[in-house]
Amino acid sequence: MTAFRRDAADILAELSALRAADAPTHGGRVLSYVYDSGVAELDELAAQAARSVQPVNGLDPTTFTSVAVMEAAVVGFARRVFHGAGSNADGEVVVGTVTSGGTESCLLAVKAARDAWRAARLGTPRVPRIVAPVTAHAAFHKAAQYFGLGLDLVAVDPDSGVVAPGAVEDRLGDDVALVVLSAPSYPFASLDPIVDVAAVCRSRGIPLHVDACIGGFALAFWPDELPAWDLAVPGVTSLSADLHKYGYAPKGVSVLLTRGRDRQRHQYFATTAWPGYPVVNPAMTGSKPAAPLAAAWAIIEALGEPGFAALTATVARATNELRRLIDGIVGLRVVGEPTGPLLAVACDEQVAAEDRVDPHLWADAVRASGWHLQLQPGFLQPDGTRLPHTTHLTVTPVTEDVLPALADALTAAADSVRGMPGIDGARLVADLAGQLPGGIDALSAASEGLDSETAAALLAAFGLLSGDGAAGALPPRLAPVLALVEALPGRLTERLLVELLARVVEPAPEDPAAPADQPVGGDSRPQRSP
Repeated sequence: MTAFRRDAADILAELSALRAADAPTHGGRVLSYVYDSGVAELDELAAQAARSVQPVNGLDPTTFTSVAVMEAAVVGFARRVFHGAGSNADGEVVVGTVTSGGTESCLLAVKAARDAWRAARLGTPRVPRIVAPVTAHAAFHKAAQYFGLGLDLVAVDPDSGVVAPGAVEDRLGDDVALVVLSAPSYPFASLDPIVDVAAVCRSRGIPLHVDACIGGFALAFWPDELPAWDLAVPGVTSLSADLHKYGYAPKGVSVLLTRGRDRQRHQYFATTAWPGYPVVNPAMTGSKPAAPLAAAWAIIEALGEPGFAALTATVARATNELRRLIDGIVGLRVVGEPTGPLLAVACDEQVAAEDRVDPHLWADAVRASGWHLQLQPGFLQPDGTRLPHTTHLTVTPVTEDVLPALADALTAAADSVRGMPGIDGARLVADLAGQLPGGIDALSAASEGLDSETAAALLAAFGLLSGDGAAGALPPRLAPVLALVEALPGRLTERLLVELLARVVEPAPEDPAAPADQPVGGDSRPQRSP
């Protein structure tokens, strides 16, 4: 029998202690990142399904045939609810792939579009472009960087978060490999004008991807009538939607649907140019777990369309009630006309200054009472207009159960900060820069070529890193952090965030005198990064 270095019960007890420092994943107190169905039986079903395929390698569905069966079923369900089954407007069959999450789905959509664009223009030295509203998910920034495309961002209406169809059309040209729209967008829950843009793209032979990663499986069953947005729209050539969001599966599982087999084949990687087995990958990974796929498949089999419709009806009721509540809080406003189970809340600048509520101060006050909202920075658009800084709320089925307590927390928090001015990021940066050799000029110059130790020193000056270079716990107030994000040069902010997140997972320095049988994790103090 294998001898274990540590007792299993002791290991699990330590894991429980680590988990206790996490934000709660059930109970509706975190209104971002987690998607709690409120149905304990679904969680248990997903766990059992995942455990049953724990040793399976999703790399080869011809060896592990269960993977092929489950993936076909999941893709078939998605194709059906997103109106891609049977005959369709463009006369091509819709096929699909299960991926590890929304980012991978978006990356693959871009990769396929780039390769199709190149195949049609053999030998061209030009760099293709992605055209997308500024509200398109950051995954498309990553895709452009990874795959060598230009990213042409189009400004949206600051009041509604919606892009104008004509503004997208004005950016189109023969070098556009893909247009991206959202259903809905993450920052403002805006439903982009998919029908109008799709008609233009179709007439010009330009593919259009609909990113429905966050809300797709909610919009598919939304009880209110919505503008057409999915594969029922002629000209929509691909669509992504996450099953680990409103499919209620554990992380990470998403689906990418593509109109036309030939187009979809461009997302594949295949090679026989080595002496090992032939490698054929439909997605970014080679070996991959089957557990998220099995969990998603089991939930789909258990709920079916009626079950998803019932859960979505609960989400819709909670979203409508939450919006009515926020509309009634003097000093706050919901941005635009949100579609689906998301809300973005901004300061209502139409009221007197003494009645205004800064959304970041409000979110911090809400957090102090045990609820977690997500702060979003203001954003300067390419056309010079500015999008407001906001607080984001993601609504799930369990939100309905906690609405009375949540309503009390949201109202009390607004009352506690009403009339208080938001944090001046420029002043905060100037104060911090005064502590650094060279002042603000040195801080601006640090935007490029920052090494790890200098970045760590800046983080320490900002109070986000301890003296020994370890990332500290989440600050009690996030509004100052977001004010810094808005005020610092973008490149510098990104470099500092990279350093912060890298140090969060960096092992603690080893003690040469420590016994060899100490826990592998060394310093296992629970820590969370902002």
